[in-house]
Amino acid sequence: MRIAVVMPRGCLMSRATANSMETVAAVMHANSGLRSATRVFCDGGALDPLTADLTIVPRGGKSDWIRSMSKALDDYAPDIVEYHQHLGNAAVLARRRPGRINVLYRHTRIKRPRNPFERWRYGRRLKAFDRLIFVSRAACDEFIADYPALADRVSSVPNPIDIDAWRGEPERKERLVLFSGRAMHEKGLDAFCQALAAALDQAPDWRGALMLGDWDKHRLWAEPHLERLKRFGDRVEIRKSAPLSEVQAVTRRAAIAVTPSRVAEALGLTALEAHAAGAALISSGRGGLREASGDHAVYVDPPEAPELTAALIGLIDTPVRRLDLARAGQSRVTQLYSPAIRAAELDDLRRQLIATRT
Repeated sequence: MRIAVVMPRGCLMSRATANSMETVAAVMHANSGLRSATRVFCDGGALDPLTADLTIVPRGGKSDWIRSMSKALDDYAPDIVEYHQHLGNAAVLARRRPGRINVLYRHTRIKRPRNPFERWRYGRRLKAFDRLIFVSRAACDEFIADYPALADRVSSVPNPIDIDAWRGEPERKERLVLFSGRAMHEKGLDAFCQALAAALDQAPDWRGALMLGDWDKHRLWAEPHLERLKRFGDRVEIRKSAPLSEVQAVTRRAAIAVTPSRVAEALGLTALEAHAAGAALISSGRGGLREASGDHAVYVDPPEAPELTAALIGLIDTPVRRLDLARAGQSRVTQLYSPAIRAAELDDLRRQLIATRT
């Protein structure tokens, strides 16, 4: 068996710049029992790659990239090709290799079609794949509701979390409230800023930290919302497009983390990271977020400022409850989301796909 893991155009699999999708792919690969039969295909340019098992393709425009990736795959001749995330380019590549088992591995939801033409266009692309992997049962159910004809191709393999890389001690936390995510409206950054300001006014011995991803892309929208936090000075840390190691370090310090997403998340990796780090979590619970946390989060829906403020003050004022939530969440993630467990699920699915084809 040969497996090709194809990362989207622009992905370097670099330790210094890895996003959550690249991190998940690297962790799954590192823990796979089929690692020796697997190659990861990505763009060149990483000085510190996440794995040594890379096949590099030249960076370039879409047409050149597809041509280069297609040749690299032909040279490797895999039995299974797993295309991560990007539907358009993946569908082009999959249609060129009808004799292979083509798998689309989605880390985010596939947006619902807005009209019949979009439904037809997305449906045509999706039919190029023998299997569609989503990172939560919630994401699977949403997709099946939109594309019932493809229900028999859908599987769920939840994301792993590298527990040791994130692990903090719930009993030894700073009085710190954390937001970690992209600096955009759908992630609830504006509501969090309002709620944090109100909570810090009521709890002068507490502080805040914001780890803001994709900063350059969203800065024009985000900057006005950060203005309300300037009056707190160094009581609020704001870090923009920080490397993964820095995000991990700050997350390990936080006593409370907030994931106020306004959209139905595919899973909510930031929720798993907060749990692994031993923080008590406040979550909107939308989409896969509730699946990720189970009974071990404070759910606030709608995740707007007044409700988030009340949830924050509630946890700040009840340290016993805060510690119980943090311990229980960390235990749940350790038991259910370890890399070994999730990589074994993916390996089993790969073997099943091969077995049904032979």
